[in-house]
Amino acid sequence: MHAYRSHTCAALNKSNVGDTVRLSGWVHRIRDHGGILFIDLRDHYGVTQVLCDPDSPVFSEVEKVRSEWCIRIDGTVKARDESLVNAKLPTGEIEVFVRDMEVLGAAGELPLMVFGDQEYPEETRLRYRYLDLRREAMQRNMTLRSDVVASIRKRMWGQGFREYQTPIITASSPEGARDFLVPSRLHPGKFYALPQAPQQFKQLIMVSGFDRYFQIAPCFRDEDPRADRSPTDFYQLDMEMSFVTQQDVFDTVSPVIAGVFEEFGGGRKVDDPATWPQIPYKEAALKYGTDKPDLRNPIEMQDVSEHFRGSGFAIFAKLLEQEGTEIRAIPAPGGGSKRFCERMNSFAQKEGLPGMGYIFWRDRCDVLRGELGELNSQLVKAERRKDTESVSSISARIAELGAEIDLLEEEAKKTGKRPVEAAGPPTRIGPERTEAIRQQLGLGVGDAAFFLGGKPQAFQRVAGKARDVIGAELGLTDQDRFAFAWIVDFPIYEKDEETGEIDFEHNPFSMPQGGMEALQGDPMAVRGFQYDLACNGYELVSGAIRNHKPEIMLKAFEIAGYGEDEVKSRFGGLYKAFGYGAPPHGGCAAGIDRIVMLLADQQNIREVIMFPMNQRAEDLLMGAPSEPSSDQLMELSLRVLPRE
Repeated sequence: MHAYRSHTCAALNKSNVGDTVRLSGWVHRIRDHGGILFIDLRDHYGVTQVLCDPDSPVFSEVEKVRSEWCIRIDGTVKARDESLVNAKLPTGEIEVFVRDMEVLGAAGELPLMVFGDQEYPEETRLRYRYLDLRREAMQRNMTLRSDVVASIRKRMWGQGFREYQTPIITASSPEGARDFLVPSRLHPGKFYALPQAPQQFKQLIMVSGFDRYFQIAPCFRDEDPRADRSPTDFYQLDMEMSFVTQQDVFDTVSPVIAGVFEEFGGGRKVDDPATWPQIPYKEAALKYGTDKPDLRNPIEMQDVSEHFRGSGFAIFAKLLEQEGTEIRAIPAPGGGSKRFCERMNSFAQKEGLPGMGYIFWRDRCDVLRGELGELNSQLVKAERRKDTESVSSISARIAELGAEIDLLEEEAKKTGKRPVEAAGPPTRIGPERTEAIRQQLGLGVGDAAFFLGGKPQAFQRVAGKARDVIGAELGLTDQDRFAFAWIVDFPIYEKDEETGEIDFEHNPFSMPQGGMEALQGDPMAVRGFQYDLACNGYELVSGAIRNHKPEIMLKAFEIAGYGEDEVKSRFGGLYKAFGYGAPPHGGCAAGIDRIVMLLADQQNIREVIMFPMNQRAEDLLMGAPSEPSSDQLMELSLRVLPRE
């Protein structure tokens, strides 16, 4: 028999009854039932129940074991009584009677329990990650990650790609984040950089004549952490293709991504990639307030500036007198209550805005019936006071309201439409403008609309978050679906409002739409062959058709303030290569960590990374970053200056 096991802890079933077996694993749970000890023995594959009573020659030894001890047992497989069968376990029909045991690794007092669903502070979980990873959910997440990567590799090979590895130690390159620098011992005062992405190398692979490249690439960026982003390193499916258009890239990568989500999505709907919309960046910003919209939510924002321009709602009317301002509306079907509207107004204030204006629409007949109720109460009081004048006027008003309700109800029967009345602060713009807003947004009784105004860059982020919250709280967001969309036509440049300086908005190696001619005009009007793939509110893929012509490359960098000498110095390898017959090429990169996070239904990316940093970019398990020794600094010709 093998030194440690004849079977895994998921392999035994009723056909093994009577067999002598050897299992090794961790003590998951111990139960003492009147002198009979039951142990759930766990390994990576599953759980087997083992038992020991005073008749066992090792009973006294088994009594000593505790949770998370690593043990080896020999025993005989027995069938469980029918009433004790556990249908939830593959091994639920059997148990193993222990005849021998060896402690392979004893465990001290545990800083966190592996058994159960207890919540622990993230700092504790990361400091003792090896224990945290033993938990069932974490085992499941890491197995899913491995399976997803294997599936991606298989699908990429099936698309005619080959996997090639690019350097980890390289030169600094502008990719939108800070580099991690590595000092050179052999070249004092000079530094390598860990690659933010294999961008230049994969383009050089295309220049070298390799037609379809991919790799599961580690990338390193010194970034501020957030829930869906690691502050140090991450992995991506990196790919590049020669002689392709933007649509060719979409047609190639979409089936790979869709296939992975169909395979591991747990039955959630994945739309046919051929139907994934292609939304211009400007349109995405207007309708969704973000370039990574969650299309499970059907709400689309609209510009309603003209309805407020010159209106009686002074706040928005005066705002629109300023250049570059607009008013956007967020429709909220089913949100027509004052309580909900006030809650969303508070949400906007917590996000740093003064608030959100709102209108909600009610059934006019119900409003009038409410007035009738109030009038009837007043009538009773007037009759008690024997105020005949008040009784007469109130009775007349009641008759008028009753007649109006009858007419409205009759009209509703004929047209099939309920009469509406608006309420809320912006109704001061008047009934005609209010009705025009309702018609534009396609809303009716029981619905609401929220309004934000100013320069879009000041409120757009909050508008996008509000759209998500409204969709979730009103039950409009389809939780059983992965909704994908290509975002296209990104601007290549951005301008600093204070300094007026122009820099790259996105990937600097992208081909401008229109080539050199496009670079002769207004830089802020230049759009690139750049694209992202959004899914459920996350950016999963980012890529571009590359700028492969040296003269266009120089001009593009010149606009962003990079002189020819600097371009040749910083990107000399790529620039020179483009002078030797570079093919048109393009590609993209898909975030592995983020894909697995979505598939695993996690909100935090650290739940799907084996050994992640914490939010302060610290490795609590290994103690990184750490202070170098004096000898190390001297060898690298470095000195650490104290921070002021």
